[in-house]
Amino acid sequence: MKNIVIFGAPGSGKGTQSDKMIEKYGFEHISTGDVLRSEIKNGTELGITAKQFIDQGQLVPDQLIVDMLASVYDKFGKEHKGVIFDGFPRTIPQAEALKKMLAERGHEVAAMIELDVPEEELMKRLLLRGQMSGRSDDNEETIKKRLGVYHNQTSPLIEWYKNEGIHNHINGLGELERIFGDICEVIEKLEEK
Repeated sequence: MKNIVIFGAPGSGKGTQSDKMIEKYGFEHISTGDVLRSEIKNGTELGITAKQFIDQGQLVPDQLIVDMLASVYDKFGKEHKGVIFDGFPRTIPQAEALKKMLAERGHEVAAMIELDVPEEELMKRLLLRGQMSGRSDDNEETIKKRLGVYHNQTSPLIEWYKNEGIHNHINGLGELERIFGDICEVIEKLEEK
């Protein structure tokens, strides 16, 4: 079982690369953003609370997210091939909470894959995504806030995962297939361990 944290700023290609990994390796996928959007769309208590944080460009509180993810994770059963965690963890306390939640189930994160993309490219991608999808949070002001939050709160995670010995840096700029090839190399090395 290979649980993978896919990591990168908004617009770095996490969703696109996750789809390709699911197709090739049969992984399950937990996108915090999708889970949150689904809760918001369904008007759940959690969704309403989460929306207030998101609308202000803030992160949703850790415990709220960990409980949600644990419940989604458990639905995959005990024999899945692995889960891609997309958009989580975003802070060191979240990484510790995820490690604990998985350890309680006898599981672990096998690799953290960081998609590194320059900020001006992220801005271009997100503005384009906003125009194409109509996502209200993809406007210049909110994007700048989200990138600021990302750099301030989530960058320390890179060091945390380096200390865990499972950090993998991927150049997220360039051709989609080359990026995916680099990710496959990381995953296939896990199989050799």
